[in-house]
Amino acid sequence: MKVRTTVLVRGRVQGVAFRHHTARTAALHNVSGWVRNLADGSVEACFEGEEDDVRAMVQWCRRGPEAARVDELIEKAGQYTGECTGFSIRYSDE
Repeated sequence: MKVRTTVLVRGRVQGVAFRHHTARTAALHNVSGWVRNLADGSVEACFEGEEDDVRAMVQWCRRGPEAARVDELIEKAGQYTGECTGFSIRYSDE
């Protein structure tokens, strides 16, 4: 079953290549979506794909790349839209 999940990750998650590693990990799991830095220092990501693959991405975000420190992860389930093709790094409020 295809699902959509958005996460907000707080901690030391900017300046540690969190977005880059998220995009690479999403490609490994065949997950579509996007990731972006927010002005408050957190990272937001949206994942679409098979449920097990999306769950794997959420679990990965709970720890992030080696240099990151994840203090909090807020997860919000949504309705799968299929609007994302591939995975992108967003550099503004696109």
